[in-house]
Amino acid sequence: MGTFLAPLLPSPQPTFAAANDPEFSSILAALLAMNDDDYFGGESPRAGESFAAADDLTSLPAFFFDQHDPPTAMPFPAPVPLAPPPPPVPVDAAHHGGTAKRKRGRQTTTSSPSGRRVWVRERSTEWWDRLDSPTTCPDAEFRRAFRMSRATFAALCDALGGAVAKEDTALRAAVPARRRVAACVWRLATAEPLREVSRRFGLGISTCHSIVLQVCRALAAVLMPAAIRWPDDPLAAAAAFRAASGLPGVVGAVCTTRVPIVAPRNNLAAYYDRRLTERNQKPSYSVALQAVSDAGGAFTNVFVGLPGSLSDAAVLGRSSLCARHGEAGGQQQQLLVGGASYPLREWMLVPYAAHGRNLTWAEQEFNGRVAAARGVARGAVRRLKARWRCLQRRTEVKMQDLPSMIAACCVLHNVCERAGEGIDPGLMRYDELDEEEEDDGAAAAHGAATASAAAVQARDRIAHDLIVLHGSHAIANSGMASQSKFSEHHSL
Repeated sequence: MGTFLAPLLPSPQPTFAAANDPEFSSILAALLAMNDDDYFGGESPRAGESFAAADDLTSLPAFFFDQHDPPTAMPFPAPVPLAPPPPPVPVDAAHHGGTAKRKRGRQTTTSSPSGRRVWVRERSTEWWDRLDSPTTCPDAEFRRAFRMSRATFAALCDALGGAVAKEDTALRAAVPARRRVAACVWRLATAEPLREVSRRFGLGISTCHSIVLQVCRALAAVLMPAAIRWPDDPLAAAAAFRAASGLPGVVGAVCTTRVPIVAPRNNLAAYYDRRLTERNQKPSYSVALQAVSDAGGAFTNVFVGLPGSLSDAAVLGRSSLCARHGEAGGQQQQLLVGGASYPLREWMLVPYAAHGRNLTWAEQEFNGRVAAARGVARGAVRRLKARWRCLQRRTEVKMQDLPSMIAACCVLHNVCERAGEGIDPGLMRYDELDEEEEDDGAAAAHGAATASAAAVQARDRIAHDLIVLHGSHAIANSGMASQSKFSEHHSL
């Protein structure tokens, strides 16, 4: 509090009748004490002390009296009323941890049972409402957006409803299960940033991220055991492959691809992907995805999560396929077909490698049949990455959440394949699998060197049987052609 000094009165002995009043002296002493020792004159007077004892009353400030007429009332300034404190700002305790934040957009206020007001921001769901309504969005547009028809999407929501549905609270209504599933499917299909996905579906960014992870976990935990399973009837699966490729006893084709990721914090060198680095011209990292496909293009076994720097043979050796079949060939009648990057085993058929020599006719015929069978798995993986574009781009999902996201894409792939959902030809532009076959020659040489004698004999026997079957068909076809020429000659 500042000190106010006024000019002293020129009168040598002014008359001030109230100066000797004890009550007035007490009031004046209290006022001067409140001024933090900024009093006027010498020592601050104490309560009950008379001002008449002062030698010079001119030391009193001018505003206590008038120069000509002794004042009858003290002209003290009127007290200034204090402004009331501002009302408390309602905050969203659920989203901001008790701190208020300004957001653009329309906001409403709701009250909890305890009487506390909470801001609830109204987010627009116009985009999703238009796609969800059959009257405003044709089925063809819905299929292009979510990679499946409305009927398949409705069945998917019914299967996941109990796992992803949430209950309403006193503060706000829960996001419907159908919108939750749609947000996750859209995110996996388009790989859009979370900011755009949240805007389309009327969600917060953090809420949208949580919903995507929850639905992915539900797909992996609830639907994966039923959607991705080994054939219940191996004979029927082998018959389908034999009709497609001519190879006997084959129940599945193996294909391994890589899913790009951001640079992990731990084991950086293990996830370094040389092929992606050469193609992208910058350091790239990935995880391996090994899938076994049936003759229809649906996955019967999926193994994901190993570092992308591992070879296809190393991924196969650590997968559940080796435990299922075993090195001793416990299930020799259930054969698998792999590319040249896989090792030759009694239960795994791989093509012959040239090794600087010319392949025989039997070996060439066998390689052609193996390529036809493995083309089923390669096509399935291509459709998988074409439908769910999040597998083509570097995902920012944490490493512990990455397996469930990739497994969710594989589950959705099987749902679409078994429901007969077609794929837009414009999406089939992913040719990474062709680039992954560049150095298969060295891998094939290593696989042949480590193959057992029983595996080599089993492959040679199948190739010989193919030649016998193909030779009989060739003889029959040539005999029919000779007979037709003989008949034509005699008819002329």
